[in-house]
Amino acid sequence: MSLYRARPEDGVAWITGASTGIGRQVAIDLAREGYVVAAAARDDDKLEEVARAAAAAGAKGRIVPMACDVKDAAAMEQTVARIERDLGPIVLAIFNAGTYSPTIGERLEVENFHGTFTVNLFGVVNGLVPVADRMRARGHGQIAITGSVTAYFGLPSAAAYGATKAALNSMARSLKYDFDKQNIRIQMFNPGFVDTPLTKKNKFPMPALMKVEDAGARYVEGLKTGGFEVSFPRRLSYVLKAFGYLPDSLYYRLVKRVTGWDKRRVASGKDKRSVISR
Repeated sequence: MSLYRARPEDGVAWITGASTGIGRQVAIDLAREGYVVAAAARDDDKLEEVARAAAAAGAKGRIVPMACDVKDAAAMEQTVARIERDLGPIVLAIFNAGTYSPTIGERLEVENFHGTFTVNLFGVVNGLVPVADRMRARGHGQIAITGSVTAYFGLPSAAAYGATKAALNSMARSLKYDFDKQNIRIQMFNPGFVDTPLTKKNKFPMPALMKVEDAGARYVEGLKTGGFEVSFPRRLSYVLKAFGYLPDSLYYRLVKRVTGWDKRRVASGKDKRSVISR
């Protein structure tokens, strides 16, 4: 028997980080598919704009703003309860909220790591635990987590960001054993470079840069037909995975050349260049 895969008629789709970037686009695309989408982020005004954009696009479904801070575990649990009380059962949960702050060796900051892990990793855990409990009780559900190709290996300035994405991939792989038995499909989405507010900070050419509309379409298609891991664009993710099999000396030489890190001057405390993939 195949694992459960959500459909609009089954219940509600819940998306965190829905106010910008990939999350915003996926929320609109799912509304077009007919879902009632509970869109979560901290900014009420931006969520209202997303809801209006979906309506203007003639979506069969609708977007309902649900302002919430993923860092607040109690608030996340309350949000899950509110969604299910007001809108219906959550059959599809997409944990997409994320943050990025460059991490450079010349100026390591404890708060950089704490802040990134609090949002990117524990922000997922804070929502996953209460929603998985309800899916388990119902006997079905689908959970998607947004990772990154930075999970595959270390990239310059991404020590904190990449570590959280690697942790999410490992966590999801471990949970899959038990979730499969509970008819809860869990998936990891590892996008490459997508044209979003985060990647606009980058100061180097980004290979295979995708439009957010194309990334959203690939994400939704992955929800409907993809397996455990969905990575895109494949021409980038497959190459990056292959990098992991290279000898360390060659790997570091190639990465420094591709990112321009071989020409980078030693930074002062105020010089923070960005290398991100969302």
